[in-house]
Amino acid sequence: MTRDTVLLTTAYLPSLAYLREVLHADEVVLEGQEHFVKQSYRNRCEILTANGRLSLSIPLGKQADKEITARKRISYAENWQQQHWRTITSAYKGSPYFEFFEDELRPFYEQRFEFLMDYNTALLKSVLHILRVRKEIRFTEQYEPHPSGIRDLRALLQTAEASITPHYQVFSIGSDFVPGLSCIDALFNIGLETKLL
Repeated sequence: MTRDTVLLTTAYLPSLAYLREVLHADEVVLEGQEHFVKQSYRNRCEILTANGRLSLSIPLGKQADKEITARKRISYAENWQQQHWRTITSAYKGSPYFEFFEDELRPFYEQRFEFLMDYNTALLKSVLHILRVRKEIRFTEQYEPHPSGIRDLRALLQTAEASITPHYQVFSIGSDFVPGLSCIDALFNIGLETKLL
């Protein structure tokens, strides 16, 4: 039987479509040797607040031309960690599972990581730990435009949530489900059932 190996870019608190691919794969490979793409989900996620969708972005150090993702450094010139955690807390403190998982996620907004890829990977592993899922994650050693023997989902749109089952959301407008949000939206609203979406 062949192992299902998926190739993805790094992502900050990725969407449910991304998380679903991680959950269903036998092995996950994260692309670190690509040229970093600005204004992407590599350093940005979206959550749902009382005022609607809100984008949270991790500020990065100045980018050299064609800098590879694995070498992208996080900037701490501003206190983005405190701002992100306050915003996440404000948006989800009234959700059913926030108090169960906040202690696992809060440390990512208190301790510093030098590289974006290390931060995102540690955060993804924490989400998997919360969901009680063990997953092998490794990293590319060189960039291959057309890798063989692997499902290449590096171009996976974070907002491609068409096949995700709608779930309860604290701030959904009426009964309208808001798709394309960070996986923490499901985690805080429906807990371990996130694995079933």
